[in-house]
Amino acid sequence: MAERPADAVEDANAWPGAQITRRRWWLLGLVIGAGILNLVDRQIISVLKPLIEVDLHWTDADYGRLASLFQLSAALAYLGVGLIVDRLGVKWATPAGVAAWSVAAMAHGWATTMGQFSVARIALGATESMGTPSFVKTLGGVFPARTRSLAFGFSNGVSSIGAIVTPLFLPLMAVGLGWRGSFIFVGTLGVAWVVVWLAVTRGVEFARPSTTTAAPSLRGLKILLADRRTWGIAGAKVMSDQVWWLLLFWAPDFFHRVFGVGVGELGPPLAVAYLGSAIGSVAAGWAATRLLAMGYSLNTVRKGVMLVCALMVTTIPLALQTHNLWIAAGLLAVTLAGHQGFSVSIFSIIVDITPTSRVGTVTSFGAFCGNLAGMGIVFLAGQILTAHLGYAPLLAIAAVSYLSGLAWLHLFVPRLTPCAGEDNLATT
Repeated sequence: MAERPADAVEDANAWPGAQITRRRWWLLGLVIGAGILNLVDRQIISVLKPLIEVDLHWTDADYGRLASLFQLSAALAYLGVGLIVDRLGVKWATPAGVAAWSVAAMAHGWATTMGQFSVARIALGATESMGTPSFVKTLGGVFPARTRSLAFGFSNGVSSIGAIVTPLFLPLMAVGLGWRGSFIFVGTLGVAWVVVWLAVTRGVEFARPSTTTAAPSLRGLKILLADRRTWGIAGAKVMSDQVWWLLLFWAPDFFHRVFGVGVGELGPPLAVAYLGSAIGSVAAGWAATRLLAMGYSLNTVRKGVMLVCALMVTTIPLALQTHNLWIAAGLLAVTLAGHQGFSVSIFSIIVDITPTSRVGTVTSFGAFCGNLAGMGIVFLAGQILTAHLGYAPLLAIAAVSYLSGLAWLHLFVPRLTPCAGEDNLATT
């Protein structure tokens, strides 16, 4: 019998009786809650941008620089947080990340200058980078391969509630609390989440993380960078994440600039757009789970779902061709549905084909590359819009990004095969 990886979550079958299912779904629920908070904390700036820029006298170029600072800090942090996640293990990695980024979110509310706000954005980007690798490691360890896609799909989909709720309720919250109070309030919610996590996991025994495979070393870095699977995943993240960050930071401005939607009216069209992301995430996870159960190969299922999702995104330039706000919102919903389905597949692939001891590190490296691309696209957007070139060039880039990402993945990993936890290399 194969030995269970030392840094994996305690095998669910080792938990007594009814605890097996109950603890698994409790952890999923808490990961979803953390994902919602993660999205709210990073999206709040885009929704409240018209209010903050009046107070702090921003330009589009200033906002683009702030967004790129966030991306840069997150990208650089990803170089180390994967190792931290693998070292801390499931029980402590996620609450440590949520606590840190919640404090950083609250700091925005006390910023009075552009420099202070920039520092807060850098801190938020660095701390929020803990989210993705810790979420992937938790769900990848708790759920078996046959239901892993569904767990990732459900997690991504329900977490998208953050992107739906934020534009609906933040303008109302800002009326009562102001934009500063809004930042402080959502940060406080994160602190409350940490208390709940510690209460729920009290008495739950997780396997201790490995002190060798998770530790940073020259050999570990060489193994990571020599593996073609790492580069296949990284390239797919680069091409897909840039579109996600573009829409996350600039979709409110798109509706405001192109359709004249005010701050108080941004909620409904943004909710429609991000509802698409939730539906796409759950649908992709469900479809992959069903197809695998029907006996289709891992390679066929994962890449087939990614192809369908990539084709969905090619419709995004049509959002500029319509004069109807709701048709444009629907087209963005289709794009975000395609993105989330693509993203669910990437996360599932990471756990499918990566040795358990490197899941956090590979996830972080992919996110590092994706954040660099996101940093570039949000900065480029500020420059393009300042030059009065409009959104057409940006949407054209988005339309072909996912097909390019799938082609890159297929080039580096022609056939996806399950990894049984061994630390072998895919170099040929």
